[in-house]
Amino acid sequence: MRSLAIAATLLLAGCASAPAEVATVPAPPPAAVPAEAAKPSVALQYLYGSPEAAVAVRATNARIADYGVWRIKERPKDSVVLAPGAGVDAPRFEPCGDKPFAAVFDADETLIWNLGAMRHFAEKGIGFDLKVWDQWEKTGAGKAIAMPGSVEMVTRLRAAGIAVIANTNRTAANAKGSEDTLRAAGLGEFKHGETLFLMGDDSGGSSKDLRRATIASKYCVIILGGDQLGDFSQQFNAKDLPAAQRMALATGVAASALWDKGWFLFPNPVYGPWEKLGWDDAFPSDKQWEPK
Repeated sequence: MRSLAIAATLLLAGCASAPAEVATVPAPPPAAVPAEAAKPSVALQYLYGSPEAAVAVRATNARIADYGVWRIKERPKDSVVLAPGAGVDAPRFEPCGDKPFAAVFDADETLIWNLGAMRHFAEKGIGFDLKVWDQWEKTGAGKAIAMPGSVEMVTRLRAAGIAVIANTNRTAANAKGSEDTLRAAGLGEFKHGETLFLMGDDSGGSSKDLRRATIASKYCVIILGGDQLGDFSQQFNAKDLPAAQRMALATGVAASALWDKGWFLFPNPVYGPWEKLGWDDAFPSDKQWEPK
């Protein structure tokens, strides 16, 4: 999780003074006019509260379910998990053989919206706090909700014989809490080590590549879903990868052949590696404009 910001409303109060030549007892300052309650940041408003986001997420989930049901009609030769040593720009994939089918998803902001924790961070005006998040992983069941259309999506995939697996950077130490959270959100049963893979399950740390390889050794993975590019390949998160190269990698010919054709990305304007972008990363300098 990355840092969260909350907009604050400032209270402005004025105080009228009595004329200097009149000796008076100072009057109490006028009562402040109640200010509008502080609102969540625009990113939080959009993702968790807007019908625009709900429609977009539901449509993505519908595409995933349709794709999965269609894809298994003709057994694919390869999965959509990159083989060890392969890159997004020169992809090779784990072979399927006769392995059972699976769809692999991130959990946070992909299967569930973490409403309880996100509101806490935002209302307190604090950034991501690892100790607070640890408590959330343990006790957040019932305070996170399934994203629009995700229950219907996982239900359709399972009915078609496709295993639904979560590969998330929640911690292995809190596996039971994550199992409880997914179940309470209506997404059914996830079992650590079988259909739930967590940070700490291997030596990869926050990289999900080793966990994806482990899953692909047992399943023909026909779908990857996530809200961050790292949910598809750690290559996108390579240290010191320039913003322009990351953009080119994600939008190049090889990656474009996978988006919505096995790789499915959910909108998340709240947190991600892109938070470090500067003006010239988001707005090319040759496109600057000023009114005259």
